[in-house]
Amino acid sequence: MNLSREDQPDGQNLLTSHRLMSLDVYRGMVMFTLFAGGFSLAKVANSYPDDAVMQWLKFNTTHPQWSSQFKLVGFSFWDMIQPAFMFMVGVSMPYSYGKREQLGHSYPRRLAHAWVRALILVLLGVLLQSMGKPQTNWLFTNVLSQIGLGYGFLFFLVGRRLSIQIIVASAVLVGYFFLMAPWGFANGTSMPQQFDLWLLNLFPRPREFTGHAYSTLNFIPSFVTMLLGVVCGQLLKNRDIDDDRKVLWLLLGGTICMVLALIWSPVCPIVKKLWTPSWTLFSGAYVVWWLAILYWLIDRKGWRRGWTSFFVVVGTNSLTAYFMGQLMKPFVRGLFKTHLPSGFWQIWGVWQPLLEAILIAAFFWLVLLWMYRKQFFIRI
Repeated sequence: MNLSREDQPDGQNLLTSHRLMSLDVYRGMVMFTLFAGGFSLAKVANSYPDDAVMQWLKFNTTHPQWSSQFKLVGFSFWDMIQPAFMFMVGVSMPYSYGKREQLGHSYPRRLAHAWVRALILVLLGVLLQSMGKPQTNWLFTNVLSQIGLGYGFLFFLVGRRLSIQIIVASAVLVGYFFLMAPWGFANGTSMPQQFDLWLLNLFPRPREFTGHAYSTLNFIPSFVTMLLGVVCGQLLKNRDIDDDRKVLWLLLGGTICMVLALIWSPVCPIVKKLWTPSWTLFSGAYVVWWLAILYWLIDRKGWRRGWTSFFVVVGTNSLTAYFMGQLMKPFVRGLFKTHLPSGFWQIWGVWQPLLEAILIAAFFWLVLLWMYRKQFFIRI
């Protein structure tokens, strides 16, 4: 991990540099939503059980209990946060490793960097899972660990032909389905969850691991989510393809993923917690469509200022944003509770969780704004 200062002329910032600005905005939107905690709307909605709008907001800022498919193609917005997170990692890889190649980094050096980054991500995920625990909590379901478990393998597919990438993605999803199918897709008895009952009890822990809705092996199908990002990143990086045609290819690619997911769903349920192969395609459709829309608006139509700058501040320091959201919320909440008068909180009543979330998100954004203006970016 390093703290870097972008090498740019004085007065020039990332809003005017030759970056895939839509990706920065995409990252920023996802990370801001994540560290804002959905603005605690789910908590507020508990006080309005008969209000249809509040219950809709609650549904979209929490994870459904198990099945992720609603009314054919419906979904909970909160279920799409992690797929978008992992997808964006893939989108950035052709740019990141293409830049390293231009700087003269050899293939073995780039390969070593990818695998070191993968290991660091896995361990950072374990670190976050261990916060507040009496000892290391060897659990690999945090999004950073899931990215790390697949990242090193993903490197081998960056820059490959589309046909090879499709063959690998198909083999992974179909093969994983046949591994899962004999066990079924019910919570508690699925193959990935049973695997964790064996694997995670090999590690030292204060008590026996007895199960979790998410599983270590989710990284296998979610590897394909990241691979979808690589495919999209290579498409957008290709200067020989017209920008409008890139948008059409993204929209078409998302549509193909959705159609395949719905065709497959009767035998392979769309379940986010298990990251079933059909969920990979189902969620993949949406994250690809969102990229297409943002690319068309920002990189094609030139919406590079105004609302976009708000999210660029977050997106260019996404790792910092993620860790602040995971580690600093209690501390920042305590600051506001200590220094703002009690009467200020009382007047908000049941809406107090929303106020807290807004203040915390604003605090984090201001920290990221300061880092952005100083051109300090924490990366692995």
